[in-house]
Amino acid sequence: MEQEKTAVKKRLTLFVGLTFVITWIIFLLIPLRGLTYGKGATIIILAAAMFVPTLSNILTRLITKEGFGNTYLHPHFKGHMKDYLLVYFGPTALVFLSAAVYFLTFPGSFDLQLTGLKGAAASTRGLSAYNLLLISILQIIIIGPIINIIPTLGEEIGWRGYLLPKLRMLLTDRAALVITGIIWGMWHIPVIVMGHNYGTDYMGYPWLGILGMIVFCVVLGVIEGYISIKLESVIPAAMIHSVVNAGVGLPILLAKGGYNPILGPAITGLIGGLPFIVLAVVLLIKAGHKFSYIKTVAAASGTVGTDYLVKALDENDLCGQYRNRSPYQPNDYIGWITRGKREETRMKRLIQN
Repeated sequence: MEQEKTAVKKRLTLFVGLTFVITWIIFLLIPLRGLTYGKGATIIILAAAMFVPTLSNILTRLITKEGFGNTYLHPHFKGHMKDYLLVYFGPTALVFLSAAVYFLTFPGSFDLQLTGLKGAAASTRGLSAYNLLLISILQIIIIGPIINIIPTLGEEIGWRGYLLPKLRMLLTDRAALVITGIIWGMWHIPVIVMGHNYGTDYMGYPWLGILGMIVFCVVLGVIEGYISIKLESVIPAAMIHSVVNAGVGLPILLAKGGYNPILGPAITGLIGGLPFIVLAVVLLIKAGHKFSYIKTVAAASGTVGTDYLVKALDENDLCGQYRNRSPYQPNDYIGWITRGKREETRMKRLIQN
């Protein structure tokens, strides 16, 4: 067991190291080339950086000879269509609710004249600022979960498809979710310093921006990670991430100038993102503190539908004994039980162990 834990720790260290080093080198191309953040070539640079977590996932598997047993790319639609409907429309509703909470908290910040949209509307043919707002809202609702899904998968295959499952083999779900979010937030440090999400003109720059981004990534990471664990797939996480990227700027277009970006109006702010924070706390509580090693090993070996195994071990306080088995035994144990064709057979095998 200790040998297996050591291997997991080495893979985690290599993955995180590769992800940070490669990405930060890419990020640093922006100041080194004298580019203005958020404009021109920097958009391409940032888009390229989003694929580094996936690249690091692949490189880590190759370097450590881990193989590609489960990349968490199977969506598992069957039996989970209600979950996917919630994933498709729920985050969008949360984005709109977040904007409402911020402007109800700071009503003087709402720009009834839609000044931020008038410039964009002027470049269109006959569209008013209000029509442009309506189109933007409809786009987020209809295609928000898929419009950015390719680049968001570039991140999620690394964060929720590799980092989170590996941490779950060492920690409780609750701890794994939080630590994944912290690492994800710290990954953004160079671009936060350059002005990503918060700009550079705020009190406490750049430290409050860095802290704010880490908090936001923990919050969003808990939400994405929770559904990824439930559906054993990174696809729902990428969909949620896509919605967030599509809708994060909408409240800013509705706000007057002079706001504090650490508070909002974007969902990356503490007030602007309050509904996300509340949901993350609820899910974190639901995630619990129990060790989910058995389910993680089952997923890694391509075995799904192991909830009854986890429940049985938890209820009988056998998780500790399971974890202490020799490295080769967990997969054999799970496979032997789940290969039973009838539920009656599977339960009989479970009781025997």
